[in-house]
This record gives sequence, structure tokens and C-alpha cells, in this order.
Amino acid sequence: MSDIFQFNGAEGSGWSQPEPIIDDSLNTVPVSLRRSNLPRWPRASEPELVRHYTLLSQRNFGIDTGFYPLGSCTMKHNPRINERIVQLPGIDRIHPLQPEHQIQGLLSIYFEMQEMLEICAGMDQVTLQPVAGAQGEFTAIRCIQEYHRSNGDYQRDKVIVPDSAHGTNPASAAMCGYEIVEIPSGDDGRLDLDALRAAVGEDTAAMMITNPSTLGIFEPEIAKAAEIVHSAGGQMYYDGANFNAILGKTDPGRMGFDAVHYNLHKTFSQPHGGGGPGSGPIGVKEHLAGFLPSPIADREVAEDGGVTGDGYRYFWRTPDSTIGKVQQWHGNAGAVVRSWAYYRRYGKELELMSEHAVLNANYLRHQIMNANSDKRDAIHCMPVDGAPAEVVKHEFTLSMQPLKETTGVTGKDVAKRLLDYGYMSPTLYFPMIVPECLMIEPTETESREVLDKFAEDFLTILSEDPELVQTAPHDTDVRRVDEVLAARSLVLRKEFD
Repeated sequence: MSDIFQFNGAEGSGWSQPEPIIDDSLNTVPVSLRRSNLPRWPRASEPELVRHYTLLSQRNFGIDTGFYPLGSCTMKHNPRINERIVQLPGIDRIHPLQPEHQIQGLLSIYFEMQEMLEICAGMDQVTLQPVAGAQGEFTAIRCIQEYHRSNGDYQRDKVIVPDSAHGTNPASAAMCGYEIVEIPSGDDGRLDLDALRAAVGEDTAAMMITNPSTLGIFEPEIAKAAEIVHSAGGQMYYDGANFNAILGKTDPGRMGFDAVHYNLHKTFSQPHGGGGPGSGPIGVKEHLAGFLPSPIADREVAEDGGVTGDGYRYFWRTPDSTIGKVQQWHGNAGAVVRSWAYYRRYGKELELMSEHAVLNANYLRHQIMNANSDKRDAIHCMPVDGAPAEVVKHEFTLSMQPLKETTGVTGKDVAKRLLDYGYMSPTLYFPMIVPECLMIEPTETESREVLDKFAEDFLTILSEDPELVQTAPHDTDVRRVDEVLAARSLVLRKEFD
């Protein structure tokens, strides 16, 4: 990989620095704080520097460079118009400590985004403060926790999660001090209501569940599950990671949920990957609204018509029994504005987004599972194999276990080989209830031609020489690495000679 320190121009060239702001002619800076040697700045000219970073970008893979079927992460196209809007004057250079009268435009966007998210999820109040999906989970569970405490229900110390749940669900609940109760899925991969009935009780604080699940299937009896949990005094939490599959068709409020988190960086097209930026707002029913983190955007009628011309004055409001803050400012403003622009652009057409996401997933699943291939029997579609009537939602899972048993080729081997064909790997080994799992989500923004080519290449890999697949990737800048060594022996800084 290119190393910026390989550039060595003339001494003192390739960088500039302002004059010192402190006159140290009197030697006021302690000797212990002074440099003994000049800093090791790379001495690169501007074209060398541009070429260095351009080269690095070409070695990276992203949604703008190829098909990215990362299951459960909804890596779809990010409309560029959103970037233009978020960079408009009055939006892109606002300081979080500016007074309210100077940021009326941004506050009106926040308020409108809260309202739009409330409507699409069937909730009564939304906060935009959490800056990640997992932080949204944590925030929602904290609100539920304070709700129980306000009712004197201190004995509620357990949170129920299905075995197909995202790993962040039990982690978020555990961070709030809850004990996790895992319930198994039924043979069809769906929620086992009998197991749920056996798990609930006076110590149940909440149930956390994704619908559709990580298997890509919808829970048709979710309302019954909510009734079971509510009858025991617990609350229902909706993990919105897969909201992309149902938007406009149904909503968590109708299903019986009390709280939900949204991934603006999934459903509403805010770019993500590589560690951020993300945004994980939460919506809650009225009985939980008073516990939301502070502040949230609100408005009142303005006698002068308001700065924005809509007749309102916007301001920050603190909920009565707020849990405090979960993020230092007011949420990821850039992510909120991009997602607001996306929502305003498509509105009710977002229902079409969900339809296309479901259509693409089922089409790709059919192309892989029903192709005329001698390797068709090397994979299983989970949880229901060989049942063409079974409709998945936005994603589906494949088990490479039969392939591993007959050839020794694992799911990881197939995922690595896909890199040679120019694709990002699907999600690997999750959910863990599917052996040798690959979870594939094509999203709504890919064309039929892309899906056909992916299915063709995927089946080709299953027919390749096992040794070729097991030693993949072969055409990437970095070959297969020792993952255990890489995880345990991190190299986080440049070592100079």
C-alpha cells in the first residue's frame, strides 16, 4: 500500500505552517515540552499528495464502485442531490452552540424530520439525538427502563430477544444492566410464541425484535407476541434495521411496538460504512415520550410569522422526565438533513422503495436457487429450502454447509472469491442459527442486469476448483490475511526507521 512517507522532496518543502503564535524569545516554554527533533512531515508536492490519496481511494470498495449485497446493512445508492442540499449556506456551517434564533431553518428541518418519522413508524414522538443504530437501541431501552422505575417496577430486570436477533440488541440491553433471555426460533425460522409465553413474567422489562427478521422473513404473528409481552407488563422494542422492507406497507405502531429505532444510514439513504457517520433516531409512544433524551425540536406559533415564513418559531425543548443526553450535541445534523431531503423528495413513493427491495431479493434468490446448475444442491436457502411459494422480504440467507461437507469449501471461502469477481462480500456467518451462512441484500437500487450477473458469477464459483476458492482472493491488492493475527496484533501507527 502507498506510504505517504515514501515521498521525500527537498528539505523544508511539501508543507507549510503558520508563524508561531507565541514569542518564545524569553524561553518561556519549558524545556520538557520542546521538541528535540523536527517533526517527520512527509515532503510531498501537491500532485504527489493528490495521487497518493487518489490511489488509496482506488484500492477501496464502496457502493459507488460495485455491487454491495451486505445483508442487513442496506448498502444502497446515496442520491447526490442530498449532498448538494446538506452543503447549502445556512446548513453546512452551523455551530451547535448557536442561539435558537440563528438556526431557525435547521430547527424547522429537525422538527419536520421528527414528524415524518413519527408518521411512517406509527409513533407519537421522535428524538434525532442518537448517532448510531446501536446507540438508538440503548436510548430506547433506557427510556423503557426509566418508565418502569417511574411505575415502581424495579423487579423488571430481564429483556427477551430471539436467537435470530442482531448482536447489538442483547449488548444494548446488557449495557443498561438487564439480564438477557434468549428464546429459540421455530422450525420455520419465525418467532416461537409458546417459547415467548414461557419466558415472560413479572420480571420482563421488554422484548427486542426485528421484523422482518435477519432471516429476511416477516413475523405474521407479531401482534400476538406484543399482546403476550404487554399482558405481562413488558414493553415492545422494534429494531428498525430492516425497516427498508416494510416502509409504506405497515409500521411498528400497528404491530404493537412501544419504541423503535431508525437507521437513517440504511432506510433513508444517508451514506454509511467504514465506521460512520450514522444516525439512529428513536420513536416512542406517548407514555415513553417524557423520558426521551434532551433536547428535541419543538415549535410554537410566532406572532411575526416566524423567520422561516411558516408562521412558527422553533426551539429546543427538554422532556419532563428526560434521561439526559446520549450524545454531546443534537445528533448527526448532516445525516438528518440528507435523510430529510431523501424523505421530502420521495414522500409516499417510499412505498415503491420497499416493493422494489422485496422484489429484488426474491428475484435474486430465485435466480440462485432455481438455476440450471450442477451445483444447485451445494447450497440451501434458509430457513425454508425448496419452497418457492415462501416469499422473503428485503434479504435472504444461504447456507454453504452442503458445499463444505462435499468439497471443504466454506462460506468464508465463497465470500473471499466473490471479491475477485468485483463484488463486496455478503454478510458472513450471521445470523448464527444458519450454518455457514451468507446473508444477501440486493436493495432496491440495483438493476436486473446486475442481479443476473451476480447470480451467474455466484454459481460459477460453486463449480470452480476447491483449491482456487479456498485460496481466494487472488486479484485484490491485499490477499487473504491471517485474521486472528490481524485482530490481536493491531498496527495503528507508522513505525519510522
